[in-house]
Amino acid sequence: MEANPHTSTSPAEGATHLCASGRRPPVAKDGFSSKPFRQAFSVTFEYPVVFTRDLFSPRNPVLKNTLERLSEDRRHRARVYIDDQVAAMQPGLAQKVEGYFETHGDALELITAPEVFPGGEAAKGGLDLAIDTLRDSLRRGVCRQSYIIAIGGGAMLDSVGLAASLLHRGVRLVRVPTTVLAQNDAGVGVKNGINLDGVKNAIGVFAPPFAVLNDRDFLTTLPEREWVGGIAEAFKVAIIKDAAFFRFLCGAAPGLRDRNEDLMAELVRRCAELHLDHIRSNGDPFEFGRARPLDFGHWSAHKLEILSNYRIGHGHAVAMGLALDARYAADRGWLAEQEFESIYEGLKASGFPLWYPENEWLDPAGKLQLLKGLEDFREHLGGELTLTFPQGIGNRFEVDSVDHTGIEQALVYLKDRAATL
Repeated sequence: MEANPHTSTSPAEGATHLCASGRRPPVAKDGFSSKPFRQAFSVTFEYPVVFTRDLFSPRNPVLKNTLERLSEDRRHRARVYIDDQVAAMQPGLAQKVEGYFETHGDALELITAPEVFPGGEAAKGGLDLAIDTLRDSLRRGVCRQSYIIAIGGGAMLDSVGLAASLLHRGVRLVRVPTTVLAQNDAGVGVKNGINLDGVKNAIGVFAPPFAVLNDRDFLTTLPEREWVGGIAEAFKVAIIKDAAFFRFLCGAAPGLRDRNEDLMAELVRRCAELHLDHIRSNGDPFEFGRARPLDFGHWSAHKLEILSNYRIGHGHAVAMGLALDARYAADRGWLAEQEFESIYEGLKASGFPLWYPENEWLDPAGKLQLLKGLEDFREHLGGELTLTFPQGIGNRFEVDSVDHTGIEQALVYLKDRAATL
């Protein structure tokens, strides 16, 4: 009888896997393979992070050189998105981008005129914007070798970056961060995420960009909240990784608050370097493990943002989270009292309020809503809680539990201290 080619003739239902040698593996008595094929390979990711000024000046070669860095023999097609808040602060930016592509038209092609894209938390409010971006890019003929250039703050980069990572399984993304927080942290990393149903970064991917181009001139037009906000992430990474950088931040804090551009440029570069070094060398760039050192101070910050309906910006919430976790650490002897004082006074001198009414909001059961941030963070980590705390300035360690009473005592301390200022 002739075998039916659509019918399995093996003892078990389904296909039998091959061994690495190409031979069939030993088969268990129950008919199932007892030795699976172990698939393993590595992929090297590489992207430049460039610090420049006046990126879209026709005389500045950075963008052109970046798009040509793979030495491909073609005109490089790009779609450009501009954060609406950036567009409002720099009304001639779209025309400047068009002028740049016209000047370098032998090598570069602008697929359409630059598109204005919602910025701020509106960009991360759900999937609708990312889906619209995908549909429109398909209609415009954006292919897998095209570039998407996103000019904006961290939230906008997240949403556009998510769309770019999904389009054709990944289109080359060039990030042009325009805030301190994006240039020194969010924009230089490998994450793209949006919020869903009140959960911070519930949906997202790990997708390294093609390049990051930091133009310090974008920082000069930032409103006060955005200028100050990114300083918190610099304190975060300095406290757990670099005591010398921490001392610089404490000394520079008044000048940073007063918008000293040179000090801010130094802060942005060093903070970005520390983030890049961690991503490159910690052995877990896509966060498969439990520890999240770069989320020091963030378990309460994320919850505080949500409780305030994002009235409190991310950087300001992180500053509050750092003060809270530093106080908790000092109470347990992980920080000396003078080290805590340096953290508190450094953040305060940079322009951060270190108390918000939302810190003591209660749920219907009479429990602090802020403490729900610990449960949210545990879920985000995959089911087991791991929090990073400082162990002296410039060092860190991880814990798998915290004392709720101790957190409450730290909050009382911070509230009382803020009331006396």
